[in-house]
Parts: sequence; structure tokens; C-alpha cells
Amino acid sequence: MTLKDRVQDLLGQVAGMQAQNAEELEALRIKYLSKKGEITALFNEFRTVPSDQKRELGQMLNQLRQQAEGRLSEMREAMESQIAKAERLDLTRTPDPIQLGTRHPLSLVREEIVDIFSRIGFTVAEGPEVEDDKHVYGMLNFAPEHPARDMQDTFFIEKELGLQKPTDVLLRSHTSSVQTRVMTSQKPPIRVLCPGRVYRNEAISARAHCFFHQVEGLYIDKNVSFADLKEALLYFAKEMFGPETQIRLRPSYFPFTEPSAEMDISCDLCGGKGCSFCKGTGWVEILGCGMVDPNVLEACGIDSKVYTGYAFGMGVERIANLKYRVKDLRLFSENDVRFLRQFESC
Repeated sequence: MTLKDRVQDLLGQVAGMQAQNAEELEALRIKYLSKKGEITALFNEFRTVPSDQKRELGQMLNQLRQQAEGRLSEMREAMESQIAKAERLDLTRTPDPIQLGTRHPLSLVREEIVDIFSRIGFTVAEGPEVEDDKHVYGMLNFAPEHPARDMQDTFFIEKELGLQKPTDVLLRSHTSSVQTRVMTSQKPPIRVLCPGRVYRNEAISARAHCFFHQVEGLYIDKNVSFADLKEALLYFAKEMFGPETQIRLRPSYFPFTEPSAEMDISCDLCGGKGCSFCKGTGWVEILGCGMVDPNVLEACGIDSKVYTGYAFGMGVERIANLKYRVKDLRLFSENDVRFLRQFESC
């Protein structure tokens, strides 16, 4: 076999070189490019080639060496890249594709409520879910024998026999307990929003649950009136449900407010004309509200002759039902991904 034929043969071998690891790559380098390698041997033999053939063979040999060096360098870079990638790999991660999660519909509604009221000066206040009777009931005008206590079936953790006592420990039945803590620790003016989870001993059904979420608001300052309350709630209703929304306030009773009212909004399905959703009335109830009872202010150390205030409270699930048309409250706590994925675009 002539020198030219051997060069062409090696060109084919070099083009097809493969190495699975660093050891195989080094073996190929030694085979072809070391001092005793095949390509080096061809260069040594090139010295004996006749002068009229040196130009052509010299070009072929240079091409062979460049191709071999380039192929070895290419394989080396590929291996280094794989090693770097392997070092960055988190071996604790699941091999299955990970789907991105979404925010829970109750979180979406809670954040929207907080955002709306933050535009008119409300800040968020939070408190413990395990509370004492004093902050949940006593300071909110619930006397120990007050029949209003029966309105809220309470989960007691520590309770002495007989009438309720300030030291009884319970799961809060409303976030009004956060309001009492704020009023006893801050001086007016006070403008806070109190979101959180609450608990009541109720049978679980499509319309009720033993735990749910509330957002309550409190504003205390000099010369606060019921008109201020109405305007704040009208602003909220229009921002949450649309600019065409109307509100209606109906007299009601709560131990901690006087006067008290329930607030309805015009049904956005029928435009107030009446449908099955609003039971033909054209109105849908969404929250309770009223002026803070002077007894509550005094119990929290605020002079009721100087300051007045209003309070309101709504269920987050109730607002979510109206916003997303969810008919079963249990869906919010079952964590069914088929239900939750419907809110990916929200």
C-alpha cells in the first residue's frame, strides 16, 4: 500500500473516531498523534517521498493531522460538557416532569379583597388562631350568659365547667379577635383588615364547613359615621363585582356593632331582575357590618366619647362562590387538582 493510500485510509478512520470516556479518548490520541502514533510515522516516512509528490502528499498529511486534532478536541469538549451538566444535576428531584402549580381560588379572592381595601388606606393585621374567650367574645360585648354566643358553635380546647370564662382556650370563631388585639395595642386612628381562617362546630355540607376564611375590617377615628361605612362598602362592591353593582343595607343584629346591617349586592347574573341564583329577589347577601358598639371601644381602652368607628366582615368562600360560581364549599378544601387547574389562568 502506497503512502497516499495509507493517508486516505487514516482519513476515513479519523472521521469515524468514537470515544465513550476519557480513557478511550486518550488511547485514540496515543494511537494517532503520539510520537509513535500512526500519523507521526507517516510524517517521518514523508521525508523519503520524491520531490514531485511532496506537494500533494504534504497537503494530505496536514489535512489528516488537522482532522485528527479537531475530532479529538470535539469529543473532549462534548465529554466536559456532559460532566459539567451531571455536576449541576439534582439527583434528589423526581424523574417525572414537574407541572407548575397554581394559586388557590381562596388565595386569589383574599388577595383581591386585601388589594381593594389597601387602596383606601387599610393595612393587614393578623393574630393567633388559638385564642382565649376574652379576645374572641368578652371584649366584643358577649356577656358570659349572652344568647348571641349560641350563634357561633365554638371548638373549645380548654374550658371549665359552667359559664364561659375569659381564660377559656378555643379556636377562634371569627377574626374579630384580631380587631380586639389591635385596639388594645394601638391608639386611634386605626384602619386595619383582618384576614384569616376561623372554626365553627358545624355539620359539613355543600353550604357549610367546620372551618372557613374571613376578612374583617375595622376603622376607628374621630367623627367616623355610618355614611363612611356605606361609601367604603359601595367602593368595594364595585371594584370586586363590577362598576354596575349596587348595594342594599338591611337592619340586622351583632353584639359588637350598633346599629348593625347585612349588605346585599345586586345580582350580576340577572341584573337585579330576579333569577334562580338570587332566588328571584335580584339581591345576594355578601357581608355583615355596623358601627362599633361603644361598649367594645371602652372594653379595649378607647374613649367612646371621642372616637367612633365601623366594622365589617365577609366570608372569603362566599365571595369566591359569587365570583367563580362554585356551588359546593367542600371543593375549596378537597385539593382536587381537576378543580384547582380551572384557575390556572386567573
